[in-house]
Amino acid sequence: MNNSQKIKSKAGNLLRQFKGSSYIFGLNTIEKAGCLAQKLGIRSVLSVSSSAWAKDFKAALLKSLLERNIDILETIDSARPNSPVEDVYYLKEVIEKIRPDFVIAAGGGSTIDCAKAAAFLAALSPSVNDIEPYFGTGLVTRQIKNSGKKPYPLFAVQMSASSSAHLTKYSNVTDLKTKQKKLIVDDAIVPPVCLFDYSVTTSMGSELTIDGVLDGISHLIEVYYGADYEKNPENYKRIEDVALTGLKLLVDNLPKVLKKSNDLKIRELIGLGTDLGGYAIMLGGTNGAHLASFSLTDILSHGRACGIMNPYWTVFFAPAIRRQLLKLIDVFSGYLDKGEDIDKIRGGNKIPDKISDLPSRRLGEIAGGAMRNFLKSAKVPDTLAKVHGFKVEHIERAISNAKNPQLEMKLKNMPVSLNAGLIDKYMKPVLKAAEAGDFSIIKNLS
Repeated sequence: MNNSQKIKSKAGNLLRQFKGSSYIFGLNTIEKAGCLAQKLGIRSVLSVSSSAWAKDFKAALLKSLLERNIDILETIDSARPNSPVEDVYYLKEVIEKIRPDFVIAAGGGSTIDCAKAAAFLAALSPSVNDIEPYFGTGLVTRQIKNSGKKPYPLFAVQMSASSSAHLTKYSNVTDLKTKQKKLIVDDAIVPPVCLFDYSVTTSMGSELTIDGVLDGISHLIEVYYGADYEKNPENYKRIEDVALTGLKLLVDNLPKVLKKSNDLKIRELIGLGTDLGGYAIMLGGTNGAHLASFSLTDILSHGRACGIMNPYWTVFFAPAIRRQLLKLIDVFSGYLDKGEDIDKIRGGNKIPDKISDLPSRRLGEIAGGAMRNFLKSAKVPDTLAKVHGFKVEHIERAISNAKNPQLEMKLKNMPVSLNAGLIDKYMKPVLKAAEAGDFSIIKNLS
């Protein structure tokens, strides 16, 4: 068994440990959709893309559902990018009218996030279109306990390798008027069954593929940064195993898939990598890059926003993530800055562990620099200033929104503990550094 086969086998085993029989994944698995759907009932509402690119997949999905006598009572188009709140309310109203046994969401992260929110709103807040009380952590579960009602079950059918929304307890919803994304975090909204046929991702263009890989990398890196070896070594090792396996799959295979977009073997590896990102965010939480990305929705896709921000948060977090950085420099070793050959950093054959003598800040800059070079290799901007439409107002918006109690979980997930009172002093320089591409602007919290 070669290295590629070994890491593929390991990734598959990790996902099976995570989800068991509730999740079907792999190549050409769409024919099993009907079997999974049967676990939830026979009457459903379906949200799926009406776009030409999804035509064949949609037909295969419907064929499998009909073979198992699943009755599609109404079909609506999938949600727009970033799950606008208006799309959530529209699907909620359809669910209220039809009262199905369950809901099927077939699409990318936005479609599934939209359906997660609509499914619980239809049950917990009928006839009331107000999602604000649910932003934050555990507030859906609280309302379930208070009301005795349960959300409509959701069958999540993923169609793009990116957010892992089909696997997780997260729902991102955006207010298009304020251009701000907010987050619902709750175990009660995890889809009870899900499916991902990795072969469908060949219909993704290169830009969407890049977005998905960057989103998956961000999930893995941010959760890895938040893991604490001293407090919980067993959980740290579990997270590290998932993170490093997923990162190797994604970092190694993005250049390959951009050259061979229809190669199913490569698409499978990327699907496994982004799914491990979903596993990671169920073991821990995202933090700095995701927090900043929520204020950049009008100029950047989610994956790109996180990808641009992560190198700069890496430098800020460096003193607290020394152990992780030593591993990550290996993962991104093919993208080190010129003159920073990994063997030279280590001291060649004389002192193999020389890298461990470097200051933490320097390790952060080396890893952050390699991440920026990875972005450049995919023709993604490595600074905010290079992003079309970026304005200073985006930084001000991000600073303001970081102080919102509804996003407090992102601060708590950070390996360097921040609170609202420290945002201006420490988060603002990270954002300014991301604007200028200058690590020296970043101030480490002593």
